[in-house]
Amino acid sequence: MQAVYDTTPEFAQTQDQLDTLFPFRERFHFPQHNGEDVRYFCGNSLGLQPKSVEYLMNKELRDWARHGVEGHFRAGYPWFSYHHIFSERLAAVVGAQKEEVVAMNALTVNLHLLMISFYRPANGRYKILMEAGAFPSDQYAVETQVRMHGYSPDDAIIEIYPREGAHLIEEEDILKAIQETGDTLALVMIGGVNYYTGQFFDLEAITKATHNVGAYCGFDLAHAVGNVPLQLHNWNVDFACWCTYKYLNSGPGGVGGAFVHERHGNNPDMPRLAGWWGNEESTRFKMRKGFIPQAGAASWQMSNAPVFNMVAHNASLDIFEKVGMAALRAKSIHLTGYMEYLLRQITHLKFEIITPTSPEKRGCQLSMLFGDDGRAIFEVLTENGVVADWREPNVIRIAPVPLYNTYEDCYKLYEILMTIPAQQ
Repeated sequence: MQAVYDTTPEFAQTQDQLDTLFPFRERFHFPQHNGEDVRYFCGNSLGLQPKSVEYLMNKELRDWARHGVEGHFRAGYPWFSYHHIFSERLAAVVGAQKEEVVAMNALTVNLHLLMISFYRPANGRYKILMEAGAFPSDQYAVETQVRMHGYSPDDAIIEIYPREGAHLIEEEDILKAIQETGDTLALVMIGGVNYYTGQFFDLEAITKATHNVGAYCGFDLAHAVGNVPLQLHNWNVDFACWCTYKYLNSGPGGVGGAFVHERHGNNPDMPRLAGWWGNEESTRFKMRKGFIPQAGAASWQMSNAPVFNMVAHNASLDIFEKVGMAALRAKSIHLTGYMEYLLRQITHLKFEIITPTSPEKRGCQLSMLFGDDGRAIFEVLTENGVVADWREPNVIRIAPVPLYNTYEDCYKLYEILMTIPAQQ
């Protein structure tokens, strides 16, 4: 049944009173504007800080002071096995088995490490398919990986563009390109949710089509993890990686994450770069040569877990565990739908929402494409205590994050936009 909204402030207030997730916003720190909490719509760029981070960080600092090197085994969360405390909670967020996920490194580092394993051109298979307009890091990583194998990016990289006059990529064009590339295709590597438009691709269908032609399939989930429902194991995805500082609220430059399907992670013959922390834990301190990969995604680890960098991740995943992705998704659909409804009532400003209208094809992001004066409108929002995100050339991204945004937040943004004079 289609949701019914209206443009009265009373509607927003009532929805917030009915929202069972409303109390969770009290677990986060909000930046201030003129002595009040900002209306924060930038969780797709940097999530808010959980209040528990300070306590957990001080706990690790005390354990370091108290135990020194012995904190690897005597700390409240022993550093030797710190990454293990995330496994079950992280697996629940991405739809995986706990051995298939690991918190490590940063997104682009993980992407390179995984591509070394899954992009191994041979026997005429050398092409990589990706979406046009991918986040620059993905473009750089794919380009350099292709060059390292001696291929020209112009030949080896297939980019799928929106059709003429459109902003979104038709998924049938992706599936058709996969089929047509056939036995020359080595890898499909797509952003699960496009950072610019907010389009959420059908990862299951893309994975199936990729496997049908004998290639590997992986995803950059920077804008998908913690935002949209994922079932990486059941969808048979080969690998995925993500950052945690957006929807997972794990701090600027926070530890990244990786998924490797069990059929690869439990295969000791799967090529991977070896590091001390990826070695079998029971023999790690034998200090012998000869890499023996531990089971699962953890064998792609390189070095000691960056404990201080993981503290915020621990705090945020604790909140995700309490809320659950199903409840977050249900609120996200309704809250984003409300924000979209309000924006479509604004007829005196010239903009276009380029994010898909179907809730199944998007997360909580709405991208507003403006004309020449979009930047000025963005500045008005900022001056009125709204934190949004500007992306060149002309897009304001709004992300009503269900974990801490409210219906009143959405109404206030709408109210500010309604006060801006009509564009000429």
